[in-house]
Amino acid sequence: MLDKIVIANRGEIALRVLRACKELGIKTVAVHSKADKDLMHVHLADESVCIGPNSPVESYLNIPAIISAAEVTDATAIHPGYGFLSENADFAEQVERSGFNFIGPSADVIRLMGDKVSAIAAMKQAGVPTVPGSDGPLTSDTERTLEIARRIGYPVIIKASGGGGGRGMRVVHEESELLNGISLTKSEAKAAFNNDVVYLEKFLQNPRHVEFQVLADGQGGAIHLGDRDCSLQRRHQKVIEEAPAPYIDEDARATVAAACTRACIEIGYQGAGTFEFLYEDGRFYFIEMNTRVQVEHPVTEMISGVDIVKEQLLIASGQPLSITQDDVVLQGHAFECRINAEDPTTFMPSPGKVSQFHAPGGNGVRVDSHLYNGYTVPPYYDSLIAKLVTFGPDRETALKRMRNALDEAVIEGIRTNIPLHQELVRDTNFEKGGVNIHYLESKLAED
Repeated sequence: MLDKIVIANRGEIALRVLRACKELGIKTVAVHSKADKDLMHVHLADESVCIGPNSPVESYLNIPAIISAAEVTDATAIHPGYGFLSENADFAEQVERSGFNFIGPSADVIRLMGDKVSAIAAMKQAGVPTVPGSDGPLTSDTERTLEIARRIGYPVIIKASGGGGGRGMRVVHEESELLNGISLTKSEAKAAFNNDVVYLEKFLQNPRHVEFQVLADGQGGAIHLGDRDCSLQRRHQKVIEEAPAPYIDEDARATVAAACTRACIEIGYQGAGTFEFLYEDGRFYFIEMNTRVQVEHPVTEMISGVDIVKEQLLIASGQPLSITQDDVVLQGHAFECRINAEDPTTFMPSPGKVSQFHAPGGNGVRVDSHLYNGYTVPPYYDSLIAKLVTFGPDRETALKRMRNALDEAVIEGIRTNIPLHQELVRDTNFEKGGVNIHYLESKLAED
């Protein structure tokens, strides 16, 4: 078992990792910026180290400072959480070279899956279904590019190989727009990711976003924990997630889940990961893999009974998976609402002091949050302040519990997006299930 780990993150995920460590008897080191000295997990950790000023670049993205914190506290491993350096292959490599255990896949695997072109190639080889596309980067041969687009069929989407989070993409509806669109996307990708490689894919017009949670031990063992629907999005950022995804073809679900576990074994994956797909007309199309724990992992934990973060820690300590696929029994339904410190109408961030915080409760209610009365939400980081999760024996019960929980939640002193969530969980189309990735933006535009 790992003896002591550095939690290289902040907020609710840092607290989540700390709790898992406590259950396993692992000592913890909380690294934090000056602005985050009063975070809940900083007070609860065995040790804490300030790694820099308020700016993320000088603190949570400061690789030498994080590794130094591990050195001075005699830690044995570093957990990156999500965001920040969690999918940074150079960070993973430097952690390992410095003699520490990186809690996640190897740097080589992070690079493989972080580059969209190589990731798609690896998935094709493993039998994972992919979106029809250019099967590799576009070259300077414009005739070849035009022919590829004609073969795929318009509309097409130009994607940056090094992109992510909704950045580095451009939809083209007509051939006359294609070459100029490619040129613009390459320039933007070079500036944003220092990588101007782009490729083409068929643009699916009304897909859903469905993803599969996997765990792999790097020793030949890999399992999946079912799927999640993350289609309710704004500007490519997820707002509400649920598990399992409703109204999915069962044969397609089973086939893709099995392909994901095979892919983990073939690429030598280790740790928790998520295969993200677009789903349209009964078919799945791979888009990317997240090589870390996801924000929405609690909904999968609720329906599977598996503690994903604890499994991460056990795998990182060199142990094989504690369960087999046959041990995984998926039951019930779960929802997660991402509660952000932001105006529910304009979406402008709303940092400040929390004067009152009351977490909802009751049967099937879980709240992952670092908030407490008197805590000040800083303006320097992501606005996520809580994840409200509900579980029930069926989708209808879980949704009713979410409505009750949102009505019961109290966060005063700052503005939050709880009113938006209260509206969404009562939306007729969302209640029916199966809305596509454009639904929320269309709804907001109408309002």
